[in-house]
Amino acid sequence: MATREDLENWIAKLPLGSRDAFDSLYSAVSAKLFGVILRVLNDRAEAEDVLQEVFVKIWHNAARYQSNGLSPMTWLITIARNAAIDRLRKRQRAEKQSVGEPEETLADTALGPEALTLRASSREQLIACMGELDEKRAQAVRRAYLQGDSYADLAAHFDVPLNTMKTWLRRSLLALRECLTR
Repeated sequence: MATREDLENWIAKLPLGSRDAFDSLYSAVSAKLFGVILRVLNDRAEAEDVLQEVFVKIWHNAARYQSNGLSPMTWLITIARNAAIDRLRKRQRAEKQSVGEPEETLADTALGPEALTLRASSREQLIACMGELDEKRAQAVRRAYLQGDSYADLAAHFDVPLNTMKTWLRRSLLALRECLTR
């Protein structure tokens, strides 16, 4: 698990052209950034494209990063989220422009009733399963997997040792998996 200092050091080396620092940064944060992007776009292929664009932006703009006491993850997540929102807006503009075309040239990409029902059912089931978790543990899971908080950030926020936080998350995910398979 990369520390805040690791992330700051890798970002600081990017303007110098350090491919090793880039590789280390990518390995440490790409999954979290992909999760943020995927949550905004809800399209895996498009999220993969945006993730690649995000790392190009990080490479080119690393010299602009200033610690300011903020977590480097905040800076990275902001870049990812903004890129995803930009892509979503671009997609929505394109969809609005294509509305004026003749109907026979438009493919219906909307989910059908069955798929919408399954998606709603899965969402409801996940919400119900999250409700079965202790409130602090549910909040920790949300912060870790939806907001990109690190183990260290969560441990500090909940005022528990780092290993306790890791155990909370691991056990919470196991409980969620068990609940979702019922």
